[in-house]
Amino acid sequence: MPRGFCLTAFKLWSDQTAGPEDHLLITSDILFFQTSHGFNTWLVLFILGLKTMHSEVTNMYDGRPTITGVVYKKTIGNYIVHTDGRALPCELSNRIRKQLIYPTADPGSLHHRVQKVVELEHMDPIAVGDEVRYILSDDGKGLIIELLPRRNKLTRRSAVPKPLHHGAHPFEQIIVTNVDQVVAVIAAAQPAPKWNLLDRYLASAEEGGIPALVCITKLDLVKDNEGELNQEIQEYQQIGYPSVLTSSVSCEGIDNLHNALIGRISVLVGKSGVGKTALLNAIQPGLGLRVKEVNLVTGKGRHTTTNLEMFPLEGGGAIVDTPGTREFGLWETNIDMAMLFREMQPLVGKCRFGLDCQHDAEPGCAIRKAVVAGEINPRRYQSYLHLKEEMLDVRRNL
Repeated sequence: MPRGFCLTAFKLWSDQTAGPEDHLLITSDILFFQTSHGFNTWLVLFILGLKTMHSEVTNMYDGRPTITGVVYKKTIGNYIVHTDGRALPCELSNRIRKQLIYPTADPGSLHHRVQKVVELEHMDPIAVGDEVRYILSDDGKGLIIELLPRRNKLTRRSAVPKPLHHGAHPFEQIIVTNVDQVVAVIAAAQPAPKWNLLDRYLASAEEGGIPALVCITKLDLVKDNEGELNQEIQEYQQIGYPSVLTSSVSCEGIDNLHNALIGRISVLVGKSGVGKTALLNAIQPGLGLRVKEVNLVTGKGRHTTTNLEMFPLEGGGAIVDTPGTREFGLWETNIDMAMLFREMQPLVGKCRFGLDCQHDAEPGCAIRKAVVAGEINPRRYQSYLHLKEEMLDVRRNL
């Protein structure tokens, strides 16, 4: 039966036969039309191809229609999903927490059946930014039954207790998905800027294929001593990272940052205490995020955002504010770590040993030569070496 045949048949039937008291009954596989003529006759039409043409009608799960939405907020085991401007609390179906294992032999020689079911460990399979499919439960909440394909994701390596417990190992933590840019937030002071941490944020954005923006906060604290700060920022601008300098106290740079955020889905990442939540309140008053001052005694920031959440922006776009972290480890990458540093990318493969070069002590290394010539910032090169060695340590402990 050709695709769309039943729609044509229905149109002919409805034009010529249907009466005012006729009505429609839909199941997942068959379409019924009950007429008011004769002996309450049923016309049955097979709906070949109708599911893909009218998914809102036939896309069913457990006898209920499914709805598509975006995860805006998550806490442990609970999610807020937005659909057409409406927010709905949702829970997760157990099927998403399981991985189905199929036979690995020739598919033609085995029936397509599940061999075993493995519970997912450690990670929450749903992240803020995910597009999901859900059904409405009897209690009015939603039940997430499917995770739709992701456009991109920003990840980090989980922390592992030290000394290592038996069987403990790092795993991938997905911070956010389907975003347009990463906004790496660094304070000009209190706490002092950690440029190697910024390099980690940018490398993670490169790994995820996500554009990045460097945002400096608390500019009012270094107004009389901006020379060193400006020099560092210029280094990042020269390798292709746009930047904006801001102060939530004086509101300097807030308009520039706001313009960079409008119409985009952005994720803010930064160390605890850099002022991300104060920055959000300056960008759009009324976001209602709790702000705590930096502990001046220890010089360390306190965690100010306890829940991961996406906030719509007036004028379009949205912001995801992430919990502040003191460390940020990269997850496993299958490419040369140098490809995550923009200034090194054109030189990968041009060393004497080609793609086998580790860019450390090998003779004829194009990247080391560029460092010596002043074409690559030595500090950025050291960040690269630390990340590479850290990744090797993780692989040895897996």
